[in-house]
Amino acid sequence: MTFDEVLDKLESGELRSANKNEKGQWEADIRVKHSILEAFKAGASVAFNGFVDKDTLMPREFTVDDGVRLVPGGSSVRRGAYVAKGVIIMPPAYINVGAYVDEGSMVDSHALVGSCAQIGKHVHLSAGVQIGGVLEPIGMAPVVLEDNVFVGAGSVIVEGIVVRERAVIAPGVTLSRGVSIYDAVNNEILERGADVPTGAVVVSGTRPFNPSNKWANVQGLQLNCPIIIKYRDDKSDASLTLEEALR
Repeated sequence: MTFDEVLDKLESGELRSANKNEKGQWEADIRVKHSILEAFKAGASVAFNGFVDKDTLMPREFTVDDGVRLVPGGSSVRRGAYVAKGVIIMPPAYINVGAYVDEGSMVDSHALVGSCAQIGKHVHLSAGVQIGGVLEPIGMAPVVLEDNVFVGAGSVIVEGIVVRERAVIAPGVTLSRGVSIYDAVNNEILERGADVPTGAVVVSGTRPFNPSNKWANVQGLQLNCPIIIKYRDDKSDASLTLEEALR
């Protein structure tokens, strides 16, 4: 297929830049990512509406029939991104090439859905959330948020982290492969880059900078770290119910 055909199939949802395998793990589709990189390579910079970008990756346009509510005010969805029916995009927000945003999800103001990121059904990305993109290395899987995940304002999720179904990420949490997750419910430290477990409620906490560094201890230095403080229950579900009236 040509890169244009691949981009068309990405927009229709027929292709995805990452898929879940039989073992439940997410894997990048290298062929799709190659095609996206080809589109960048083949594109020429053109001016439009005061902006300049590659002519192969111009912003998408929507109609009422698409079932997407793209609220006026500076948002953009790039060519090759899939946005399902029932998605709401508040201004300003950006959804990059190869991204997948499934039914009923909310992309709030100042939120970024990076290249090839995979967002499930009924996910809420609060204001200022940054979902990192991954085009290179080409074999690296992107950030994935599975169905019914809630991400609080100002959180940052990068480097191919997978957030499993129904997890809750509190405001201001940073998740990356370089930071371990501390599970205070099960009394364990998850390995770096581990998936956020199904239904986990994650808040931003701190840990000692280095227990063996006396100077750091005297100064009271701490590092940020994500902590699982509970797993979702009926009470937390009720507090996170998405209002259908908004749709």
